[in-house]
Amino acid sequence: MIDPVRESGLFASLCRVLATVLEMAQVRLDILGTDAELEKRRFFDGLLWGAVALMVLGVGLVLLCGFVILLFGDAHRLPALGVMALLFLVLGVLLIREARQRLSNPSGMFKASLAELERDRAGLQASGQHEQR
Repeated sequence: MIDPVRESGLFASLCRVLATVLEMAQVRLDILGTDAELEKRRFFDGLLWGAVALMVLGVGLVLLCGFVILLFGDAHRLPALGVMALLFLVLGVLLIREARQRLSNPSGMFKASLAELERDRAGLQASGQHEQR
């Protein structure tokens, strides 16, 4: 039969504390992995936007400038080329700015993990205050 004194002894308490600590560590590692995955996706998203912006800039600039140059006569080719180049350069700068903003404004890497650890610390401090009384 099971001895009730052994189940409530120091060894049993130590085993329960160890099991709780291991469970907390596992949960924290799961949250940390999720946070890392979200950060990786955010970074990839920013790089993808930047690459698409550069591709659109290049193709659009070449096609439109060629069209405008052919559209206008000999007298207006240079002003038309200047206006079109300026428009596409402004658009490119705006797109690159958007990509940089997405990359430079992190959503708070490991935010969920840090919040969970803060709750754990607050809980431990509260339980420590109760034991002192």
